[in-house]
Amino acid sequence: MRDNADTAGAAPPQTTVMWAPELLHYDFGDHPLNPVRVELTMALARELGVLDRPGVRLLAPTPADDATLRLVHTDDYLAAVRAASVDPAVTGHGLNTADDPVFPQMHEASALIVGASVAAAQAVWSGATRRAVNIAGGLHHAMPDHASGFCVYNDPAIAIRTLLDAGAESIAYVDVDVHHGDGVQHVFYDDPRVLTISLHESPYALFPGTGFPTETGGERAPGSAVNVALPPGTGDGGWLRAFHAVVPGAVRAFKPQLLVTQCGADAHRADPLADLRLSVDCQRTAYLALEQLAETVCGGRWLAFGGGGYALVEAVPRAWTHLLAILTGTPIEPDTPTPATWRALAEARCPQGHPPATMSDFPGAAAATVPHRPWDPGEPADAVDRAVLATRRAVFPLLGLDPYDPRD
Repeated sequence: MRDNADTAGAAPPQTTVMWAPELLHYDFGDHPLNPVRVELTMALARELGVLDRPGVRLLAPTPADDATLRLVHTDDYLAAVRAASVDPAVTGHGLNTADDPVFPQMHEASALIVGASVAAAQAVWSGATRRAVNIAGGLHHAMPDHASGFCVYNDPAIAIRTLLDAGAESIAYVDVDVHHGDGVQHVFYDDPRVLTISLHESPYALFPGTGFPTETGGERAPGSAVNVALPPGTGDGGWLRAFHAVVPGAVRAFKPQLLVTQCGADAHRADPLADLRLSVDCQRTAYLALEQLAETVCGGRWLAFGGGGYALVEAVPRAWTHLLAILTGTPIEPDTPTPATWRALAEARCPQGHPPATMSDFPGAAAATVPHRPWDPGEPADAVDRAVLATRRAVFPLLGLDPYDPRD
């Protein structure tokens, strides 16, 4: 990896941001997963001064080698991805489908994203930095032997395997993408060292059709998988109620050494591929809660990834810029205007988009966080509360927690 900051003689940076323009080469063409969302995120963060803060290091990645990719993926699958990178007629292993069409240099582009995520993980584990982020990462659907859901290589799973091989004994992975983090769960389903938590739209309504509350870990790792399947239409208050009723208690009970988060922005109400109804303000509030968990449970060690998100202008750049701001030390206030130069860039890159005027979805918003009422097990008539109770009943006893005690 190449460090583009001169840190000789300086204290370790607080946050490492993995970035190089080549990360935009993961590009399926005419496809919902458009890399412009990452480009516009980094541009917005730069315009707002987030990337120039003291203690922030921008680090350019190098591609993951085959030994690293084999930490999760099979040899046959790696060979198929390489072949598809030069031959557009290659099929099989989930490749050349509507979700995962092939494109030139697909292996190289995918391996670079993995390299970025692994370098971020190594930076945190080594103590070179307290926090690290790869916004272009978070490809959580890829399976060991096939592509799935816009994901070729599973960079979060490979990064976690790298941490385990380096000596980590307990890692919590929290996935707030609107889709179930099925690939990461699959890889670690029987590994008691990794807790996977996913909040997502109900598998009855949305791809990949997994992530039921009863998925709680394999025989050797009971309680290691936590799934909150939320009803379509869940908005800010319900989502935050579910988050706080499940995530902090489960993470605290697991006592991880490091927090890994997949921060897909596709639960936003403007996203065209799903049906949750979050605001960017709610997503910002969730990132603040994750930061607090990392600080109080993991000594500040936090590894973050991007993920899904298909409202390319309206939602993703603001959500992930809020994430970058929190990771680098100071949240951006919701009523902060988006720079005119950024809005012009967004209009030029996505003429069909509507660049927002501020960093909030609520005109005049100045609240630091979005409020929510606490979860109450005595209100089962509410669909969100029923979803929460189903998760807590299924997995909390396996973690030594009381499913009916809202303090847990």
